[in-house]
Amino acid sequence: MSQQKPAVDSAKIDVKNIGGIDKSSVEFDPGITILTGRNATNRTSLLQAIMGAVGSDNVSLKADADEGEVHLELDGDTYTRTLSRQGGQVTKKGEPYLDDPMLADLFAFLLETNESRQAVARDDDLREIIMRPVDTHKIESEISGLEEEKSRIDKQISTIDRKSDRLPELEEEKKEIKEEIDNKEKELEEKQRELDSIDKEVEKSRQENAKFDAKMTELQKARSKHNSIQKEIQSEKESIEALEGELAEKQSEFDDLSLSSDNRNSNLDEKMQRLRGQVEELDQTINELYSLIQFNDSFVNDGEPEIINELDTDHEKTEGAVTDELLSSEENVTCWTCGTNVAKGQIESNLEDLRSLHQDKIQKRQSLKQEIQELQNEKRELEEQQQQYKQLERAIDRTENEITDRQETLDSLQTEEDDLSEEISQLESDVETLQEKDHSKVLEVQENINYLEFELDDLTSKLDDANDEIESIQDQLSKRDELKSRREGLIGELEDLRTHIEQLQKRSIEEFNEHMDAVLELLDYENLERIWIERTQETVRDGRRKVDQNTFTLHVVRSTESGTVYEDTIDHLSESEREVTGLVFALAGYLVHDVYETVPFMLIDSIEAIDSKRIADLVEYLEGYADYLVVALLVEDAAALGDTYQRITAI
Repeated sequence: MSQQKPAVDSAKIDVKNIGGIDKSSVEFDPGITILTGRNATNRTSLLQAIMGAVGSDNVSLKADADEGEVHLELDGDTYTRTLSRQGGQVTKKGEPYLDDPMLADLFAFLLETNESRQAVARDDDLREIIMRPVDTHKIESEISGLEEEKSRIDKQISTIDRKSDRLPELEEEKKEIKEEIDNKEKELEEKQRELDSIDKEVEKSRQENAKFDAKMTELQKARSKHNSIQKEIQSEKESIEALEGELAEKQSEFDDLSLSSDNRNSNLDEKMQRLRGQVEELDQTINELYSLIQFNDSFVNDGEPEIINELDTDHEKTEGAVTDELLSSEENVTCWTCGTNVAKGQIESNLEDLRSLHQDKIQKRQSLKQEIQELQNEKRELEEQQQQYKQLERAIDRTENEITDRQETLDSLQTEEDDLSEEISQLESDVETLQEKDHSKVLEVQENINYLEFELDDLTSKLDDANDEIESIQDQLSKRDELKSRREGLIGELEDLRTHIEQLQKRSIEEFNEHMDAVLELLDYENLERIWIERTQETVRDGRRKVDQNTFTLHVVRSTESGTVYEDTIDHLSESEREVTGLVFALAGYLVHDVYETVPFMLIDSIEAIDSKRIADLVEYLEGYADYLVVALLVEDAAALGDTYQRITAI
């Protein structure tokens, strides 16, 4: 069942003043390493030193030391971590193996307090543990950005398609302009031949013709400039109209936003801090209740613990004669706290009350966590709203400034147009005066020529505009395939992002169920048929909305001696079964997040609740998933494993 790993070199760790270690140096061979010895032999401290060198903050400085350090030599490189005590606080520095230890802390460093192991024991939200390393907010932000880019590309493609529909119309317009230009050029040639045929020897006609020609040229230039300015005015008006429409949309969106005060954000933080404090208190209470329940359950079912032997056998009983008579028909046990005889049924009744209280605390903690999540969602929604508010405010200012600038340009153009209109009116009056002075054929023909030349210039300008527009559309058409290709790529990226979370959830459940089935078959627990996770949906609040959210439900299936199968609860798992389930859940996260690619160590401690044979089978099952699997075991538990594995007995 192990996963093959590439061969690696030995790892060496030097430790000073960490946990309970004064000074130690240990070398690990690849594969399984067993730290064996009695309790209080610094096995856990060595594991914490490894964690610290890899990057975890779950490492402590020796109580009587002000400074400590760890050096890890791995694959030719050295990684360091130093701890120093200053003003009652311990600071950690150095260059560890990992910059971010989250994956390692959750799924590779499986000590007693490991959150993945504890999640099963405390019936925590398993989905939240598995999905914690995934930055869902970042994924949603990436999806939003890709959707905006896709929307822009869709608009570009739509604009190109719409413009391409105009190509036939533009080609027809271009053809008509060319025909009109040809006709005007022919007409101009005829007028010029007619002008050449007129008698030019009359000095007066020649002089008047020169004056007229100069005025007509000046009039033509004024009309041409007037025409250009009118186009600029029309363009500016269209731009202003578009900007005003855009401004109205942004202003409407801006007015719809209700920006709360900064106090609301502060109140949310204070409320979340208060709720987290309540959750921490509940965690401590739940752990204490769980330990008390487990101890008393073991006390009732397995007999008196060793502590009873230390009690004074002559301890005075606090029960009276009447109580003794009532309990005489029941099985009595000796209370481990005071040494008195107590009815076993009474202890069992108290145990049920403790279990009920334990479950109530778990439910209250879940309710508080749900409330914290809702507050976090509300805070994120408020921050996004504030950001959107500020972005709209800046966008409105930019649009208003641009409208002001364009309006000033428009006013200037209109003033210039008015001036040109007056100039044209005066030139037309001058031309008319010249015509009245001499109605000779020369002046008439020259006027016709000037008008024809003006019309030709205007037609040529229109032809250039049509050619420019056709060329622009053709350039955009050449980019349409590139835009469509990018659009297809965006659709693929969006699909990958949208299914990433779904795939992680599905794979984590598959990994857990597969390995849980294999481990239960290997360890052969009596009447425990199956432990498996089912993905279900529940409706939760997300800010002001209600949304459907996936949740992981852990099922326990047992069987009776007659073969009847029934579903049990997590609370009824034995401590051994619970520890195995927690380790397999951590293994599922380890595989789903490919932790083995970034973390060379898997560390295991505090599994004494599992019997020696099953510990040996479980350790061998995990062999190969990490380059270095380091397990802390008691001497009797280590004896069940083969002699081929490296053993470290002195730290």
